[in-house]
Amino acid sequence: MYKQKRHKTYKMNITQDKIDNLNSVLTVKINPEDYKERVEKAIKAQAKKAKIPGFRPGMVPAAHIKKMYGKNILVDEINNILNDTLSNYISENKIEVLGQPLPKIDDSKEFNWDFTDEFEFIYELGIAPEFDLDFSSKDKLTYYQVKVDKDTLASRIKNLRKSYGKMSNPDVSADDDVIYADLSQIAADGSVFEGGISNTASVRLDQVEDSKIKKSLIGLKKDDEVVLDIQKAFDSNATIIAKLLNISEEDAQDLKSKFKLTVKNINRLEEGDLNQEFFDKIFGENVVKTEAEFEEKIREELESMLVQNADQKLQADLFQFGLDKVKLSLPDEFLKRWLKATNEKLSEEELEKGYDDFARNLRWTLIENKIIKDNKLEIKYEEVFAAAKNRLDGQFRMYSPQPLSEEQLGQYTAQFLQNKENANRIFEEVKAQHVFDYLKGVITLDKKDIEYNKFLELK
Repeated sequence: MYKQKRHKTYKMNITQDKIDNLNSVLTVKINPEDYKERVEKAIKAQAKKAKIPGFRPGMVPAAHIKKMYGKNILVDEINNILNDTLSNYISENKIEVLGQPLPKIDDSKEFNWDFTDEFEFIYELGIAPEFDLDFSSKDKLTYYQVKVDKDTLASRIKNLRKSYGKMSNPDVSADDDVIYADLSQIAADGSVFEGGISNTASVRLDQVEDSKIKKSLIGLKKDDEVVLDIQKAFDSNATIIAKLLNISEEDAQDLKSKFKLTVKNINRLEEGDLNQEFFDKIFGENVVKTEAEFEEKIREELESMLVQNADQKLQADLFQFGLDKVKLSLPDEFLKRWLKATNEKLSEEELEKGYDDFARNLRWTLIENKIIKDNKLEIKYEEVFAAAKNRLDGQFRMYSPQPLSEEQLGQYTAQFLQNKENANRIFEEVKAQHVFDYLKGVITLDKKDIEYNKFLELK
């Protein structure tokens, strides 16, 4: 046991018993002279605003308020004193706590709450570990420069050509067609289930996961019928199945029946021709004039988008590298008790299952905070506002082709950031970006070209 530290706040006696470098116990003793004046002031304030039958407003005797509500007022004031005292003590002694002080229940102590009690409250503290950082150019990580592979490029070009293509109705279905069909639930004997599920919907062949079922849907003509194992066809994707059958996703998950598919029509989106008209629609008049220029332009756009994927990979690698490099111990048992105390519905199983991830994220937060502090990295409100503004702008553009004016977007952003939870989330994102940018400038990045299909295989 370490030597005790004593501190006086509001005349209260506070004792800190340091169990080890990560755990402490605070004992707060409160005597009547510590709370008497505050309680009497609170009682008088209550008397002035109380509305009690038989008394004029503001004329209720303090003694009457004390008799009726004194114990409740005393409890409130003791809690206020405790909160102030703990907060001031932790701040003045520069104790970096994890979580919040956790009351230690002592069933042997009972208080009368009769304005003469001497109170003693005990709190457990989880202490953040002390550590040093030594990130330098000696630290090396691979930074992937993602290049577009042939298949990804071809897929993007195909999608663009279809976006600007034309619809046709062929006689026979082929791969990637859309079959407009009646779907009817069938019974175990193969007959249509009377009163069962039925719907007319568009079945996209590019969504069919099972190769055998997909093959059975190719080569169909109008009025052809096939039996469809809908769960197997769409790999039990409840969202797709629910939309096809016009039922809830819950019902779609439990569905066991097969369905009769009757072809009503076949839709095919023909790819647009690679000509000047098509190039102008995509990039503007005469910006691209040949297929080679078109392909190169698409490649450049894709690779500029893939920079974000590369940064996300580097961030994940930095996260793991930092945790491996900076060994941090945490007051694990305290933190588990704190998580249980602040999340009443959290089961022991959920706690044990999720604690490792919680601890990893907490360790990284401590590392981030120290990088910010040691290097005096400043996070300005303007940056938080700009990040929130960009986020909202992107969301609005998803639902409306007409962008908001700068004034409207600014108003929405200000309103968005008035919510404390939103503001904290965006602040943390900006902080993470500051730390990421700092580390990118400190460690050595071994740049390596990699094709996108190979990049996807990386863990």
